Amino acid sequence: MKIIGSLSVVSSAYSVILLFTATVLLLPNTTASRVLELTDRFIDVRHEGQFLVMFYAPWCGYCKRTEPIFALVAQALHATNVRVGRLDCTKYPASAREFKVRAYPTIMFIKGNMEYVYSGDRTKDELVDYALRMSGPPVQLVTRTESVDMLKGSHTIFFMFVGQQEGVVWDTFYAAAESYQEHGFFYATTEDIAIQHFDMEKLPAVIVYKEEMHHFYPNGHIAHEMDPQDVNETIHHWVNVERFITFPKITRYNIHQLLRTKKFLVIAVVEEDKLDHVATHELEFRDMIESVIRKHRDRYHSQFQFGWIGDPSIAHSIILDQMPTPHLIVINSTTQHHYIPDDDPLQMTPQALHIFLESIINESVTAYGGDTYLVRLQRALFEIRKGLKEMWQGNPVLTSVIFGLPLGFLSLILYSIFCGDCLVTDEEEDEHEKKE
Repeated sequence: MKIIGSLSVVSSAYSVILLFTATVLLLPNTTASRVLELTDRFIDVRHEGQFLVMFYAPWCGYCKRTEPIFALVAQALHATNVRVGRLDCTKYPASAREFKVRAYPTIMFIKGNMEYVYSGDRTKDELVDYALRMSGPPVQLVTRTESVDMLKGSHTIFFMFVGQQEGVVWDTFYAAAESYQEHGFFYATTEDIAIQHFDMEKLPAVIVYKEEMHHFYPNGHIAHEMDPQDVNETIHHWVNVERFITFPKITRYNIHQLLRTKKFLVIAVVEEDKLDHVATHELEFRDMIESVIRKHRDRYHSQFQFGWIGDPSIAHSIILDQMPTPHLIVINSTTQHHYIPDDDPLQMTPQALHIFLESIINESVTAYGGDTYLVRLQRALFEIRKGLKEMWQGNPVLTSVIFGLPLGFLSLILYSIFCGDCLVTDEEEDEHEKKE
C-alpha cells in the first residue's frame, strides 16, 4: 500500500531506470512540451515504468485538439513517476497493432502487462487525476490526521474504509476499489484518525466524501450478519451510484458511466457558448433543477441522478430531434426510454418538477425511444445525417470531394454497364436493318 502523509521520494535506482528508459525508447521532442515522443521500441520497454500514452494520427482533428491539453498534463505529472508520451500510429503501425488501437486519439495508462483505455473527459484535471489514481494501488493508506484534510482539499469526491483491514467488508471494499480505480480515489484509515473528521458510530464503516459532506454505506456495521454475496453486491452497487457528485456536467464521455447507475438520469439542457458561458435565463433554469436535488436528496437520490448538459447536440442524439434550450430530459438508464415534460421549461417550477418526477416513478407519463432495433436504426441514421451536416458546415469543399468523387465513379460505372449495352443493341439493330 502507498502511505499518504509525506511526499515520497522516488528511489535513485528507479530514477536511473526511468532515465535509461527515456534515453533508449524516446526521440527528442521538437517542441518545448514535456510529452515524450515514443517509437516502436516502446513495446520492448513498456514494463519499465508507468506511462500515460496518446496514440494518434497527424491528420486527426481530435488529436490536434488534444495535443495542447496533453502538454499541460505532462507538465503537471513531471515530478511524479508517470511518464507522458505520444505515439504516431501512422509512422509506427507495429505499436498500434500491439496495443490494439482502433480509434484516434486513444489514450492509455500502461503499467507492466496492464493496459487501461481512458474513456473520460479530455481535460487537464481529469487526465491528471486519472494518471495519479492508476499509478498507485487500488486502496491507499492514510496514516496521519492532517492527510484527511489534504484529501478533502484536493478531491471533490473519494471513498474511505475505516476499521480493521480484514473481513468481508474490507475484502469487498478492496475489490470494488479495483473495479472502479479508473473512476475514483479509494483510501483506508483507522478509527482514531477517522473520528476527528467524521461522525463515526460503528465499525467497520465505508464512507463517501463529496462536496464537503460525507455519507455512509448503510450496511457496514451489520455486514457480519449478511450473506457475503449480498455484501458484495450492495457495496459494489453503492460505490457505483455514489461515485458521482450531486449535479455533474454531462458530456459525451461520461454519460455512459452515468447510465451505468441504472437510475433515472435527470438532465437540464442548456447551451454554452465558446467561452463556456450560459445565458442568464438558461442559467436560472439549470439552477432551479439543481436546487431540487440538493434540497430533496433523501427523496430522490436513490432513484434519480441529476446533471446538466452544455452541448445541446448530445440531447438531440438522445431524442433524435432538435430541441430548444433550456429544456429537460429524463432518461431511464435501464430501458433507454426518455421522458420530456409538457410544461414550458421557462415556466417550470420546483413543484411542477416534483409532479413530473413522480409521474415517471408511477409510469403515468409518456415514454419515448427505447432500445429496440428500429430505434437503433433511427439513431444510426440520425447520427449519419448529423455527421454529414457537420462535415459540410466545417469544410464544404472537402466534403464535396470526399463524396463527389465516389459518386462520380459510380455514375461512370453504371453508365458503362447500362448505356454500353444500349449502344451495342442499337448498332446490332442498324446492321440487321441494312441486311434486310
